Amino acid sequence: MGLTAAIAALGMTAGLSGCGSDDGSSGDATLSMVVANYDPDEGSSTQKYWDGLISTFEKNNPGIKINLKVLSWTVVDAEVAKMVKAGHAPDIAQIGSYADYAAQGKLYSADDLLSIPVQANFLGPLADAGQQDRKQYGMPFVASTRLLFYNKELFTEAGLTPPKTWKQLASDAGVLKARGVKYPYALPLGPEEAQAETQMWLLSGGDGYTDGVGTYTINSPQNIKTFDWLKNDLVGKGLTGPVAPGKLNRKDAFAAFTHGDVGMLNGHPQLLQQAEDKGVKVGMVPMPGLNGTSKTTMGVSDWIMGFKQNGHREQIGAFLDYAFNDRNVLDFATRYDLLPPTVSASDKLADDPEHEELKKFLDELATSQLPPVGKTSWAAVSGSIKKQIGKAVEPNGNPESVLNQIQNVAAAAQAAE
Repeated sequence: MGLTAAIAALGMTAGLSGCGSDDGSSGDATLSMVVANYDPDEGSSTQKYWDGLISTFEKNNPGIKINLKVLSWTVVDAEVAKMVKAGHAPDIAQIGSYADYAAQGKLYSADDLLSIPVQANFLGPLADAGQQDRKQYGMPFVASTRLLFYNKELFTEAGLTPPKTWKQLASDAGVLKARGVKYPYALPLGPEEAQAETQMWLLSGGDGYTDGVGTYTINSPQNIKTFDWLKNDLVGKGLTGPVAPGKLNRKDAFAAFTHGDVGMLNGHPQLLQQAEDKGVKVGMVPMPGLNGTSKTTMGVSDWIMGFKQNGHREQIGAFLDYAFNDRNVLDFATRYDLLPPTVSASDKLADDPEHEELKKFLDELATSQLPPVGKTSWAAVSGSIKKQIGKAVEPNGNPESVLNQIQNVAAAAQAAE
């Protein structure tokens, strides 16, 4: 069964006056485009994808040329920021964040660029996350979500079943520890991606980073309770391995999982293939909650956007309309084990038996909650989480104090928006 019904229940963002077209009617222009390299080995597969797509588009739109630059994720956001600051913004950028550029009035809205069917086809949670002041500027390019991964062999040998509650997770971790598993549950709260692991746990505890109107609630009673439990019932009982969570980065936790040293951790679709390539048999279940399976999980999206500087609205729209057709979307998503950002492509992926495992992530994406990426304050808040949250679960740590400190940063950053 496809995701259309679930997504429709959540609501999709429909454009009011789309202008995109791929019929060659737009005026002549040369567009500059900067994109991120998704190749895990920093190889040429992303370049080849875009080269093929651009070549076909240019044949159908002979007046439009596209100059492409593919950059590593380690530099692409900073490079685009430099270009914009120097007054040489690219026409199209596919990067990690859009909020600052939208707030500065530098971006076309999705209404300006896309035809109505294309904009209306975005998955509801992703379209909502791409909005600032109720107008969409960030167009989701690919998406991901998280499931609890567990090592099937370790669980079978220990006679365990995957947990549905925090209590069961701690119990399973205790058994795995007794059997000598290095990381019964890997809790990466190191600076690489602490904000993601933190959000997953806050959601499973019944709250999150913001309330229904977008105000930060990082030090809410529910969130404090969540980190009290992590500190006392998981970390304090030695169930998270030999590296302090605040020192453990996601990349290292994932590597340990692929080597069979981790019983459980929160993982995304790409880890599934990486683990199976190493011979690790993976089980996946929704994130456990305090009293049962978590009602929502964290969603993630990377963004593509069109800059106003060069005035190429129609040409940018024509290209993006073409880039978001199902064939192109599925080609990119499946080659990197990511999730498509559109309803129609998600339906096709869900019905494809070749990608059966990805359907589990698609099911979670339909009700996922993304970080508050549309807020310009989020960069400062995310940075504070990365720097401080590991201290909350240290032996002498005080979760309430740490969450209060982060909340103070968040409140100040939000007030400055």
